[in-house]
Amino acid sequence: MPQGQPSVVPEDGLTTRQRRTQPITAVHTGPGKGKSTAAFGLALRAWNQGWPIGVFQFVKSAKWKVGEENALKVLGASEQGGTVAWHKMGEGWSWIQRSAEAEVTSEEAAKEGWEQVKRDLAAETYRLYVLDEFTYPMHWGWVDVDEVVSVLRDRPGSQHVVITGRYAAEPLLELADLVTEMTKVKHPMDAGRKGQRGIEW
Repeated sequence: MPQGQPSVVPEDGLTTRQRRTQPITAVHTGPGKGKSTAAFGLALRAWNQGWPIGVFQFVKSAKWKVGEENALKVLGASEQGGTVAWHKMGEGWSWIQRSAEAEVTSEEAAKEGWEQVKRDLAAETYRLYVLDEFTYPMHWGWVDVDEVVSVLRDRPGSQHVVITGRYAAEPLLELADLVTEMTKVKHPMDAGRKGQRGIEW
């Protein structure tokens, strides 16, 4: 196990072991590629530890095929690591039953997704939550940033949460224990090359 040494040891009365088991809130933001990819890499580590994982994709269409989705679902069903529950807003969320005629706006769907995340956090359903592209509903004003910060700050147990997407709000960044900003130095699209199978999906 890596034995990195922290640069600061706070005078909080906690032991090293107690600090090591505190829940982490991570934010992957910025204009560069790799925010979701890094979050799904973290999910692989969580799976290996036997943790139950909940993935909530807040923006991606149901038509978009995400390579990590199939891989993590197969792993989750293998009984060799943790379980994986995968929910897509573009599919209307897996826990809601609607009539075929019901039309739901993206804003309503995002709010429904956040309400489910709140229920799962309260019930301690998962050990790791991947809230993929969740910064956008906050940026667009569909989900209240202050409520998100409050819920995450007060969540019970040792539940880790990673949030991805551009335009992460300042209060969310202040709350987070880990913030990574992806910056673009160079990208194939700069040379007119579109996304590739196995690289983007």
